[in-house]
Amino acid sequence: MLSMKKLRFAPGLSVGLCGWVMAVACSAGMWSRPLFAQGEHPAASSMIKPELAILDTDIGDDIDDAFALALALRSPELKILGISTAYGETELRARLVDRYLAAVGRRDIAVAAGVATPHINVFTQAAYARQSPDKRHPDAVEFLLGQIRAHPGEITLIAIGPLFNVQEAIKRDPATFRKLKRVVLMGGSIYRGYGDPSAPPSSEWNINRDPAGAQALLAAGVPVFMMPLDSTQVRLETADRERIFSYGSPLADQLTLLYHQWMAGSEGHPVTPTLFDPVAVAYAIRPELCPATPMRLVVDDKGFTRPIEGAPNAQVCLKSDEKGFLELLLNRITKDELR
Repeated sequence: MLSMKKLRFAPGLSVGLCGWVMAVACSAGMWSRPLFAQGEHPAASSMIKPELAILDTDIGDDIDDAFALALALRSPELKILGISTAYGETELRARLVDRYLAAVGRRDIAVAAGVATPHINVFTQAAYARQSPDKRHPDAVEFLLGQIRAHPGEITLIAIGPLFNVQEAIKRDPATFRKLKRVVLMGGSIYRGYGDPSAPPSSEWNINRDPAGAQALLAAGVPVFMMPLDSTQVRLETADRERIFSYGSPLADQLTLLYHQWMAGSEGHPVTPTLFDPVAVAYAIRPELCPATPMRLVVDDKGFTRPIEGAPNAQVCLKSDEKGFLELLLNRITKDELR
């Protein structure tokens, strides 16, 4: 049985001075370098300090997480401290990340396994994961809290899966969790649900797997930047997919393998993936692609995310620049110069 996230598909903050400087620097080629080969990874410019980041992902079911990780790896604006896995078989998900990182020469990035939970979805990319050695990974919640203690006020948590690890971190040490710089997440449905732009709001997958986690996050006192269904239903059409798959780099090869496992392991979904999760990564590096609106949100026990009157507790992107996002993704993955 596939979850709503696995079946989800669509048809078709203002930027401060630092963000502006970063955008100009990227467009000028400040970080230009060849696509990394085995043993290589992009280096951030000495002129601009990359932002510390942790990616929390349920990679292995839908394919958009794999593209989100690719964009993060190809973004020298970020220094990825670690990748944590969320929901279901988190140890197996961590093995998937192990293989992915080894293949692209990024063994320097820590991998931690999150809170294991029951799951109803199909782990479509399990065969890829099982080719990586079976081992125990560090506890993702302790890893996150330890990194926050080491870098208070500096870390962006990019959360692109159900929020079980976030919920547990808040439970274990709320004071430390509040020292995150911000949380950028893919989740929620404000005015648009799955599918057609006129679809009513939905109980979005990342939120409805753990509504209590979303409730805890919105009350935690950490800046929250939400990319809901309203702004993340960006399709990767055939020509763009083939541009990536034919590129021939180690990173493009992993996306090719994982895409085909997703296709073989799932039934009833469209051939064209929807890139929900990479929009959150794009916002972390290029907020102008998804301008955010201050809103006060509540999450009910069924996972619906509703705007209400009151002081804002989140910045919400209701419409993204889909063309600009796709250009960023494709340029980062398939060009020698990072733009």
